Amino acid sequence: MESVYDALMARGMSRRDFFRFCTAMAATLGLPAQASAQVAQALQAKPRVPVIWRSFQECTCCSESLIRASHPLVADIILDLISLDYHEVLMAAAGHQAEGAARQTLEKYAGRYVLAVEGSIPTRDEAYCTIGGRSALDILREEAETAMAVIAYGNCASWGCVQSSRPNPTGASGIAKLLPGKTVIQVPGCPPIGEVMAALLVHLITFERPPELDVLGRPKAFYGKRVHDTCVRRAYFDAGLFAESFDDYGYRHGWCLYKLGCRGPSTYNACALVRWNGGVSYPIQSGHPCLGCAERGFWDQAPFYVQTVGAPAGAVGRNPDTVGTVAVGVAAAAAVAHAGATAVRSLVEARGGRPQPGGAGGARDEGKEG
Repeated sequence: MESVYDALMARGMSRRDFFRFCTAMAATLGLPAQASAQVAQALQAKPRVPVIWRSFQECTCCSESLIRASHPLVADIILDLISLDYHEVLMAAAGHQAEGAARQTLEKYAGRYVLAVEGSIPTRDEAYCTIGGRSALDILREEAETAMAVIAYGNCASWGCVQSSRPNPTGASGIAKLLPGKTVIQVPGCPPIGEVMAALLVHLITFERPPELDVLGRPKAFYGKRVHDTCVRRAYFDAGLFAESFDDYGYRHGWCLYKLGCRGPSTYNACALVRWNGGVSYPIQSGHPCLGCAERGFWDQAPFYVQTVGAPAGAVGRNPDTVGTVAVGVAAAAAVAHAGATAVRSLVEARGGRPQPGGAGGARDEGKEG
């Protein structure tokens, strides 16, 4: 099988762009600068990795995210990093020929292929999702057994997502729970960021092992920080400026969306760093609160547009609840002071007198007379 480098050169990529890509991938993965040379060496020498890409209970938005990755380098080469031997949506084959391609990869590249999974697995009744007469669970367990790496791509494959939300009629489950003892690389999101998958594949090709993972199996390079930590509206949070509705002054001027139900303070993802559509934008930047789509129990966290997440502790600017209390207190004190001043002024005027300079309402009345 040809190497990644050979495949890229055949597509007309220049050597300069190839090294630029290696540097970008190393940086995206959070590797030191010298690692780009190691990435380049690996991609020149090693063959493309065979990939079986399974779709179970899902909506295909994860594949949509991957193929619409529009980074000028990633978009051109994403399908050249791998030998995509099976993908229900993208492959030309169908029926027995398609399943035969998966079987051939399974037997020919045992221990060297990657199994990428979209969608959850039904456990209450396996008939809910069958492919070629076999249950999703049987296919998953067989193909995961001899895979070099197993990737749960998307919230459905990671946590079960919408299919596992209450009352979960199919008993939908993420795949990690069904593969005890197997390391599953979790790439949650609804959908995940396409460039994350590209960087993950580069890491697997280069080092032949998963990148550093957190306790939930997520690559730390992309899930090590909360969305809140790198939010483009973070300055407004720190300043205590919050939109209260989707049509108020604060919303129109880009203030923090925390009070509109933003889950950024409790969601771990690289949305603000990588973004979608070639780094153009992501939900919060576009004016929508984070829904927490990369977290476990995503759909059961509804209602979405209500402030339910607590203000993050520690390195935080101002607690919006405290800010609100202070603001209300200041407003109340001002109202009391204004009412008192008005009462005094009315009493003085009723008695035919004149307010004294510096007294209640004095400056205003002096101005009128001046």
